[in-house]
Amino acid sequence: MRIDIITVLPEMLESPLGCSILKRAQDKGLAEIVVHNLRDYTTNKHRKVDDYPFGGDAGMVMQVEPVDRCISALTAQRHYDEVIFTAPDGEVFNQQIANRMSMLDNIIILCGHYKGIDYRIREHLITREISVGDYVLTGGELPAAIIADAIVRLLPGAIGDEQSALSDSFQDNLLEPPIYTRPAEYNGWKVPDILLSGHQAKIDEWRHEQALERTRRLRPDLLGE
Repeated sequence: MRIDIITVLPEMLESPLGCSILKRAQDKGLAEIVVHNLRDYTTNKHRKVDDYPFGGDAGMVMQVEPVDRCISALTAQRHYDEVIFTAPDGEVFNQQIANRMSMLDNIIILCGHYKGIDYRIREHLITREISVGDYVLTGGELPAAIIADAIVRLLPGAIGDEQSALSDSFQDNLLEPPIYTRPAEYNGWKVPDILLSGHQAKIDEWRHEQALERTRRLRPDLLGE
């Protein structure tokens, strides 16, 4: 899988994209994540990529030309399954979207910034708009890193125990059940006896019941309740 990220602040992505599972996946050749500085695609001698909005609104707006030049340069090299814009008013990102996107070959993620982007970009260049929640961030770099992380960790071989990803929260519209590790007792706080029983069928049944109980209590919307 290849993920191309377009941003005006490439330095914001250096750390999250260069650590842990994302780094290992890239080192193994499972994923290629390339960050593009949008300022490299402007014809402005001062490397500006924004301007004042028509109609007299506050803030600055990302211009259509540098974005179009960057996306056109990328799509001339390969086919992209999705061109994503990180937007607070996009569809809310979830595990099911991550699962489907992990099956794609190539995607572009455009990070918004300033007041927003020229709407013609959204009308003519973007195929999908994704939000990571009902709040506004300084830019789309952190959402882009979240999307990339959620997708790449699902690629076969990206994590040591692939079964672990399948039991994560939200995979079956359920929250994860409680998990414990050694020691079995600490400060009088004990691990549930069932987990020490060695009876896998009963353990699996307990985990499912716990997942249902936590979901019903904390996120009943996932159950349609």
